[in-house]
Amino acid sequence: MNPYAEPDGFFGFMSELPLFFKIFGGIVVALVAGTFLYVIVKGLSIWSSNNAASIQVRKAKVVDKRTEVWGGSGDSSANTNYYVTFEFEDGTRVELPVATKHYGLIAAGDQGTLTHQGTRFKGFDRI
Repeated sequence: MNPYAEPDGFFGFMSELPLFFKIFGGIVVALVAGTFLYVIVKGLSIWSSNNAASIQVRKAKVVDKRTEVWGGSGDSSANTNYYVTFEFEDGTRVELPVATKHYGLIAAGDQGTLTHQGTRFKGFDRI
């Protein structure tokens, strides 16, 4: 084997690319990897802070409900996220994501006891 021969395969292809494409490709790979890392770290941070939060049980009123529909282009199906905004007796509000089965049972104007842990909805018992 000749140590001075041109590399074959992928490395041969890479050695022939202009410097601009190597730099641009490296930036794209770094941005994609950085985005994945950011999403993972943020998700773990939210999960950790919710686990560290105490479970709160407070009287609240439902002031609003909303849905967020995403996806659904081409042959893919649409997905829906459900949110309910609760207002506490002191006037503060919190919007929590809720499961489909809870969303249908809660109406704007309902009053009751909200149980949540950080941003995790645990339950709502109407009065």
